[in-house]
Amino acid sequence: MLTPIALSIKVALIAVGIDAMLGTLLARVLARRDFPGKDLIESCIMLPMVLPPTVLGYGLLMLLGKRGPLGRLLQETLDLQIVFTWWAAIVAAAVVSFPLMYQSAKAAFCSVDTSLEQAARTLGSGEGRVFMRVTLPLAYPGLLAGVVLAFARALGEFGATLMIAGNIPGKTQTIPLAIFFAVETGDNQLARNLVLVITLLAFAAMFWLNNWSKKKLQTMQKGGDGYA
Repeated sequence: MLTPIALSIKVALIAVGIDAMLGTLLARVLARRDFPGKDLIESCIMLPMVLPPTVLGYGLLMLLGKRGPLGRLLQETLDLQIVFTWWAAIVAAAVVSFPLMYQSAKAAFCSVDTSLEQAARTLGSGEGRVFMRVTLPLAYPGLLAGVVLAFARALGEFGATLMIAGNIPGKTQTIPLAIFFAVETGDNQLARNLVLVITLLAFAAMFWLNNWSKKKLQTMQKGGDGYA
């Protein structure tokens, strides 16, 4: 029972780390720029949110499998196989949870007052310093919300993981996979225990986010009252 739990947490944390880096950078670029094809790019980014997970898993399998373009390239150049390894579970979790991270990051950057960034520029700060000292701190609450939501989604990923990583106990079997196959084999006690664990983990993440957001809002309101 402990192995699927540990693997699920590890997979979700690494997947969210990938999402946080790529989602933040991509959202920063796309949030305030308009160019031909932007709508197409954003539609592709959000597609994993609406497609069935099995469809995503099949697409990843075709891409990363031995006969797939990326899978063949990795095999020939690095002698690396991703399919049916725990890295495949990370890829699946990262793909399905990425839209949540991107959407939260984009909303966070769009909410930043550009006049504050411009003021920092007029004081001699470069773009990198403006981003690190002004933009990022102001966007931080939204980015953190995206991280928590993406983590909860990655933790519960099932369909795409099953397609690309398989159900290999001790290697790729995450909590959702362990629950499904426990029910299939009639081990209802194990299934109930794992359901309880993943529910508590997801609930704890969302409860913390809601509580933190409430305190953050109260702090901001108090700060605003102080300047009134």
